Amino acid sequence: MLRQFAIVTLLGLRGLKARLWQALVIVVGMACVIGVLLSMLSLVEGRRRAIDEITDPRGAIIVAKGNQWEAGSGTIPVGQARITLNAPGIAKAADGAPLADFSFLTGVPGLSAVDGSRSYIGIRGMGPKGPLLREVRLKAGRMFRPGTHEFIAGERMQSRLQNTGLGDKVIIPDGEWPIVGIYADNPHVAGLLLGDLEPVTQTMRRNAYHSVLVRLDSPDAYPAFRRAIIQNPVLAVDVHRLDEWNVRSIADTQKFAQVIIYGISVILALGALFGCLNTMVAAVDSRKREIATLRALGYGTAPVIVSVLAEAVLLCIAGALIGAALAWALYDGTYSDRGGDAVTLAVSPAMVGLALLWAIGVAFLGGILPSIRAARWTVADALRAR
Repeated sequence: MLRQFAIVTLLGLRGLKARLWQALVIVVGMACVIGVLLSMLSLVEGRRRAIDEITDPRGAIIVAKGNQWEAGSGTIPVGQARITLNAPGIAKAADGAPLADFSFLTGVPGLSAVDGSRSYIGIRGMGPKGPLLREVRLKAGRMFRPGTHEFIAGERMQSRLQNTGLGDKVIIPDGEWPIVGIYADNPHVAGLLLGDLEPVTQTMRRNAYHSVLVRLDSPDAYPAFRRAIIQNPVLAVDVHRLDEWNVRSIADTQKFAQVIIYGISVILALGALFGCLNTMVAAVDSRKREIATLRALGYGTAPVIVSVLAEAVLLCIAGALIGAALAWALYDGTYSDRGGDAVTLAVSPAMVGLALLWAIGVAFLGGILPSIRAARWTVADALRAR
């Protein structure tokens, strides 16, 4: 039986030269499907990796009650934010002050992108301990000064937006803010303009913050810290471990993105499926005499079915590998910055494995009917074939 499988399969593959253009229909179609699938999933994977890099078991974040992400509709009044600093377990900096940072997130539209379009850019106002807690490292220029209308910008921001280099000025509602420094992008801060907290909130006419980021003495200090915050009747806030909050804050967005991505990919895969089906029907018809003669020589139906499916699978896998290679070459390691959602795109081995499973599934569905049709032919069918 194995010998029959090998012989019938090799006969089919040797005939690919005569059916080259038909075979390319499957290969190119599958390459397009997988290329699109992995290029879109690279953003999801990039976000996941960025979150995984923020691993600080001593980190905790306080947000307004009910907020599902940091810049939600709720804010923390200044008075309440200051009360949180009295909770037990917060580590102390070298100057004796709590290792905590008040933060406000906002943004401005209308900046000119490199491609000539108008774009949106995110702004984070942070306090004195913000650069330390968010691991801000300057690559050029200097840090913004407290109380001044100054920004520092991410090192790769200039690849998307004009006038975001050192010495440039950004226009926001109350005037021009010069960019006095360039910081190295990291998972904590990327794709944002960073400025002093009080000038940012004053410019946006707000007297509240979006979050309080703290570093605790140890991971074990979190339960007591959280209990002190939650049980304080004056405070209307939620407390989360930083690691858990980061995962939770992107969970809904990731799920929504995956639904959209897989929905589009299924539609594209249906097109590739019909292309595979039509191509394999034509391939089987061109082998009609060969297959029927093999049946007359005693070859069973199973080897014929397997040979047709093997041809479809190999062609689809070839297309999937080409599509995966293109997606990896074009997107893996590419920096994407859209409205402060700054991530490094990634194409992982697991994604390539997923692409191969998609290819095998399409090959099976597209090849099963033609293979069963071929297995039913007899010598009489071969004699009637042209």
